[in-house]
Amino acid sequence: MSRPNALGEYLRARRELTDPADAGLTVVGVRRTPGLRREEVATLAGISADYYLRLEQGRDRNPSPQVLEALARVFRLDTAATEHLLSLSTARPASPRRRREAVPAGIRQLLDAINLPAFVESRMFDVLVANRLATAVSPNIRPGVNRLRSLFLDPIEKELYPDWDQAVRGMVAGFRASVGSDVDDPRIVQLVGELSLASDTFRRLWARHDVTALAGGSMRLRHPRLGMLELRREKLPISDSGGQILAIYHAEPGSRTARALESLVSPTATGADRTSEADTGTR
Repeated sequence: MSRPNALGEYLRARRELTDPADAGLTVVGVRRTPGLRREEVATLAGISADYYLRLEQGRDRNPSPQVLEALARVFRLDTAATEHLLSLSTARPASPRRRREAVPAGIRQLLDAINLPAFVESRMFDVLVANRLATAVSPNIRPGVNRLRSLFLDPIEKELYPDWDQAVRGMVAGFRASVGSDVDDPRIVQLVGELSLASDTFRRLWARHDVTALAGGSMRLRHPRLGMLELRREKLPISDSGGQILAIYHAEPGSRTARALESLVSPTATGADRTSEADTGTR
């Protein structure tokens, strides 16, 4: 089997998605090639067409940072996408066998104490720990569930998102940023393969190679009992955790959504039923 060509695949995807006009080129007549031609990319980046072809074909996998930054400018990549591009050319040793992911005790205590929906997910978007409020917001925010899989394959989850198209675009781009150049990890290959076979939308979005940096933002959920929720989402990296993220949902103080979230809080709930942890086994 040939080695994965993550760098070449990313360059080709961005080339085909770059509008020639955005790159400063004047388009005359009908173009049969989507986006930019290889020789146009090479000229704009100041490299030879043959060298750029070798990059796309995977015959040269270690270009200099200067070359990659020049290509990033041609493709008008933002900071997150440029960092992703640079990471694809970095030689990495084989990943060691991973043990069960352990969420820090302090974070689990925080989920018990906080009166907001909160959970911890792995770099593969597997839910590791979730408090009761998070599961009350979405039944798929519970240990052992992969959020990328549920968003694409569970029709009940899809109904929660009135802006589903926007949500899945952001989720796929965030997943690419999270896994970085580790796309040959067997578990990632299996998940991407499963979703590619089951969802035309996922397959199309994955082929775009979009990357979105870890960040919070606003979101809407159509809750079956509470109605439309206007939420803020914070995503906080947990240090020395192998890429785990603490996600917290909150609302504008005094808003209808804030009052709806307050209605989920039960004064009789205990730490035993408010938080659960996944037993993901050896990875």
